[in-house]
Amino acid sequence: MTTNDLPRWATGFVLPVLNLLSAMLVAALVIHLLGEDPVDSMRILVNSAIVNPEGLSYTLFYASTFVFTGLAVSIAMQAGLFNIGAEGQMYFGGLGLTLAMLAFDASMPAIVLIPLGMIGAALFGALWGFLPGYLQAKRGSHIVVTTIMFNFICASLMNFIIVKYMIPPGEQNTASRVFAAASEMPRLNTLFPILGDTPLNVSFLIAIAALAIYGVMVWRSSWGYKLRATGLNKHAAHYAGVKISGMIIVVMLISGALAGLGSVNSILGSTHYLSLGFVNGAGFVGIAIALMGRQHPVGIFLSSVLFGALIQGGFDLSLEKPNIPTETFIFIQGLIILFCGAMENLYAPALIKLLKARKG
Repeated sequence: MTTNDLPRWATGFVLPVLNLLSAMLVAALVIHLLGEDPVDSMRILVNSAIVNPEGLSYTLFYASTFVFTGLAVSIAMQAGLFNIGAEGQMYFGGLGLTLAMLAFDASMPAIVLIPLGMIGAALFGALWGFLPGYLQAKRGSHIVVTTIMFNFICASLMNFIIVKYMIPPGEQNTASRVFAAASEMPRLNTLFPILGDTPLNVSFLIAIAALAIYGVMVWRSSWGYKLRATGLNKHAAHYAGVKISGMIIVVMLISGALAGLGSVNSILGSTHYLSLGFVNGAGFVGIAIALMGRQHPVGIFLSSVLFGALIQGGFDLSLEKPNIPTETFIFIQGLIILFCGAMENLYAPALIKLLKARKG
């Protein structure tokens, strides 16, 4: 029996849970070395991020963005592409959204303006994903190299555009002007007052819908079958009639569009303006979410909530435990990426032996 022969419940649930527990045990050791009690620290984190309704609201707000970046990386992985450019694609999607807002927020109602902004975000994100996809499909450029480069290109380009053209006269903040009130995503606390005055908004429901659509398209459609066949064996898929170059380009367009949509929650749901560096690493978190969630909708959602909880709980924990700096949670994210990515099959040999022993 090999790793590929393990049942789905083992690869999709048991291994990710064991990897997560390993990452958290190492994190607990680090917290102990910092002079704090790991058990008490975990209690504070869980209470702040999950048990408290307002804290849970913030957790789901962060998760709403992570779902889109996780989906962006996941759908590319289904085609055998490691798109690590979601950071730049989300950034450029924010530009498309902002241009739509700046052009029409004074003249259009919310029911038209918000979908228009989402279309702008998806189109600009897709454009930034198309370029590496085209280079991979038509020129043989490695998708990892090009997407890394495009992250840096986008950061420099956005810095130029915001500083040169978008800062209002007399303002010092490196950001565009604040959008009109019609551009604000409706918040869920109007329906659920228990959530408090938090930025959780309709983007969370859109993220859930995106997960459902992704699941249907990938596992319940003929296109999804071709997509997964391409990821498993490009040569076999080619002989079965799949146009590989076309599939790569389409997948990168969709991946970029999903990453671009991640900007909607951050901008229309919270700040209501485009700021320098608003992505703040969400694209890279999407890589960890895709790896940990095994590119499955349920796994992506749970992983997104986990990373949202780490951010929300980390804020309160660093306030209550001065010896634990906020950077500790970047370290924990790195541990999760390490165990769920580079070391994802660490426990597979032991699990294979256990299953063999039970059959024997």
